[in-house]
This record gives sequence, structure tokens and C-alpha cells, in this order.
Amino acid sequence: MAGGAAFLASTAPWLSSCTPEKLAEVKKEKARVALIGSGSRGQYHIHNLMNIPHAELVAICDNYQVNLDAALTICPTAKGVKDYREVLSDPTIDGVIIATPLYNHASITLDAISAGKHVFCEKSMARTMDECLAVYNSYVNHNVALYYCMQRMYDEKYIKGIKQIKDGLIGDVVGMRCHWFRNADWRRPVPSPELERQINWRLYKEYSGGLMTELATHQLEVCNWAAGKIPTQVVGMGDIVYWKDGREVYDSVSLTYRYADGRKINYESLISNKYNGMEDQILGHNGTVDLTRGVYYLEEDNMIPGMRQLLDQIKTKAFASIPTAGPSWKPELKSDYVPHPLVSGGISVNAGQSMISADHDGSDEILSAFCQSCITGEKADDVVGEAYSSTMLCLLGNKAMEEGRMVEFPEEYKIPYMKF
Repeated sequence: MAGGAAFLASTAPWLSSCTPEKLAEVKKEKARVALIGSGSRGQYHIHNLMNIPHAELVAICDNYQVNLDAALTICPTAKGVKDYREVLSDPTIDGVIIATPLYNHASITLDAISAGKHVFCEKSMARTMDECLAVYNSYVNHNVALYYCMQRMYDEKYIKGIKQIKDGLIGDVVGMRCHWFRNADWRRPVPSPELERQINWRLYKEYSGGLMTELATHQLEVCNWAAGKIPTQVVGMGDIVYWKDGREVYDSVSLTYRYADGRKINYESLISNKYNGMEDQILGHNGTVDLTRGVYYLEEDNMIPGMRQLLDQIKTKAFASIPTAGPSWKPELKSDYVPHPLVSGGISVNAGQSMISADHDGSDEILSAFCQSCITGEKADDVVGEAYSSTMLCLLGNKAMEEGRMVEFPEEYKIPYMKF
């Protein structure tokens, strides 16, 4: 998938640290890692870790015994721990994987970096902009690897799709459209009332950034990847439309992000209708790339003979008189466009309905890359920069919705990685 040095430099430079050649160098070594947070996503990581030959899961930490017991059943050789500080003080542990609720990401990451541990953390980077900046500054000042689970950066159809976009497949990129629709209340069973906020943390603003930090962070990152820039402004509206059950975060959001050159990201998400599923669309003046499905469409598709249109028009009696010949067909409606694959062979398409993961979405690849960095010490600066940028945009989007105004990207939160 790497495809050579030139490919990496132009499209996905972060892959240069985990090429097959570099993986061969560490095949006899194992990264000793600990998992902090053993809920559904944490347990998903356990399954992936057990299939990574250069990884050994030595400890699992959770302060919720039900989840800890379930995780230890999957990996009984790991040590069960209730306080993450015990993990950080263990000199035999190389790195930690943080799969806790969002509001704990920053504090645990900062403690782990200070303890000299390599860190892999779930998205988003942190609950607040100040926390994001604190984590970024700590990373810059310490010699440890830091990864965030921005798995699209390691997903083959996204990597090759962005490469073809940058090579001019669809002409100039003129806009981006992303959406993520589900139909579920986002609630999980609570065995006792005092555990409501601990278990259903996603529903409360103190702990969660709602749809933006849980879903949009992935999609905004992809848009920035395609654009090669960060938006300067955002405006939007958010509401609780359907799930009026005491939650504090929106169940419906609609936002527009604007780049300095006028291009825009139109983003929408709600969790009371799943018909449209999930899409990440990059729009060019010559075509459209749907990265979610791993396909592209051309505005003027010369692969479609004019005869096809002619026969369709004869069948539907579209013309009073029928021409005998015509040019190659130019699609006019969405249903007319023919999809062309971005990658050869079968691909896994994420419909966006799972609360945990999708098969072959890059999650296992990025986790493997992290374990490799635990052995080699190589950093993943781009992953950190992308995670910081997309998280900040999500938090700014929430700010724009809550305050009912257009919000500019604050100067004090800009980092050298960003291009505007």
C-alpha cells in the first residue's frame, strides 16, 4: 500500500515509519503495551492487538469492574488494574492505549507523556481547546511517540483516493460534502442511577463534544487532507430534535466550514434517521470522489457510449424524432453517474451505523504502526497535527452552534503544522 517514497512524500508521509521493510526490522521484538479503558472500543483494540505479532498486551486498566472483567476474559494473560497511574509507573511497559471517554483523554495523555510512555489515544484529542494545546505542547517537548486513532489516514481507499485527487483526477477541488446519519439514541444500559453519567457520558456537555467530537472529527480531517489547508471560519446550527430524554448534546447538527480561498465543507449529522448513512465526498470541477465507498464519478464520462443514452431515450420516448448518432453521454443527474473504483479488488464500505468500528477501516493498521513506534521510537507528527486540527475544528463548530454566530479560527490555537 505504501507505493514508494514519492507516493509517501506527496500523499501520506506518516506511512514512511511503518513500511514492510521497517516492520521486518522489528519482527523479533514486541512492544509491551497496556490498555486504559476497556469498554466496547477498548475491547475492539484488544482483538486487534492479539493479531499484531510485534505487540504484547500486558495490562488492562479500568475503574468500571464490569468492563474490566469482560476485557480480561478476552485476554486472560494481561494483568487487571484499576488505577492507570499503576500502569504509568511500571518501567516494563513501553506504551499505553487510551480508550476512555473523551473528557479523560487529555489528563491521561499528559500523565503518560510525562511518565515517558508512548501513547495511542482514541479521537478526539481532548474536550477543550486549551487541553488540546496543552497536549500538543507536551508532545513537542518530550521524546515519545503520540498517535490518535485517525484511522482514515491508514485506510487504503482513502490513501489512494487522496493520491488521485492530488494527481488531478477530478480537476481542481472546489468543495467538500460530508454527512453521518444514524438512527439510535446513543444510550447504553445503566445498572444503577449513579452510573448514568459514567456510562452515558456522550450525552452530557461536561464530558462530551457530541456528534462533532464523536463523528465529525474523522470527516473534517479527510477534508483538510484533500484541501491541504485548514478552514478559517465556521457557522452552524445544532438542536435536540428527536431524542428529548434529558441529554445535553445535539442530536442534529448542520455546519459550513469556509477556507480562506472560498472553498467550503458542508457537514451534517443526525441520529434519528439512517437513510443516507455516511459519506465523505470531495468535489472537483471534473468529478467527485466518494472516499467512503472507494469510488469516483466523472462529470463528462467518456467511458459511457452515446448509444446507451440514445437507447434509453428511445425506450422512454423522450424524443419526437430520434437522432441517428450522438456524442459520448454527459451525465446530468446523480443517478446517471457511473462509479469507478479507486482500488482494485474488494473493499470494505462503512455504512456508519456501528458504534464501535468497521472492518478494514485502518484501525488495525494504525494500531500496528503505534506498536512499531513503541519499539523504534519514531514519532508520527502528521497524525498528531491532523488530530489536533480536526479536534479544534469540531470544538469551534460546537462554539459556533452554541453562540449562534460565525466563529474565526483563533490565532492563539494555531500551530506550525497548520496551513490556512
